[in-house]
Amino acid sequence: MLRLRSEVFVIEQNCIYQDIDKKDLEAIHVLIKEEDKLIGYARILKKGTSYEKYSSIGRVVVKKKERYKTIGKKLMQFSVKKCFELYPNDAIKISAQTYLKNFYVAQGFVYKGEDYLEDGIPHCAMYLDKP
Repeated sequence: MLRLRSEVFVIEQNCIYQDIDKKDLEAIHVLIKEEDKLIGYARILKKGTSYEKYSSIGRVVVKKKERYKTIGKKLMQFSVKKCFELYPNDAIKISAQTYLKNFYVAQGFVYKGEDYLEDGIPHCAMYLDKP
């Protein structure tokens, strides 16, 4: 899990900021494996962990050679479903990399607010209300 996150967030995106944080201890970890190899990952966090009023999904990552095969879509669909099962009274907030805004809109998320830099990378806040 940490290797895949480091491959993408640290090496591929050239981000020198620490990926591991205390939230990993509280998170529900969602893994997608193919032939016993990790190819996709996300973490689900309860309200109050990342955002005071929202549960959240973060650290969404798909191995580079596995992208554009609908794995990211399946990963998000499962993560959203699981998040609402675990926290049925909470809306979801994510901090999405800006270039992926349309991907998250296609998953039902709504863009609100201004873009901002997180660890030197453009991001935007996106929200998904409970069904």
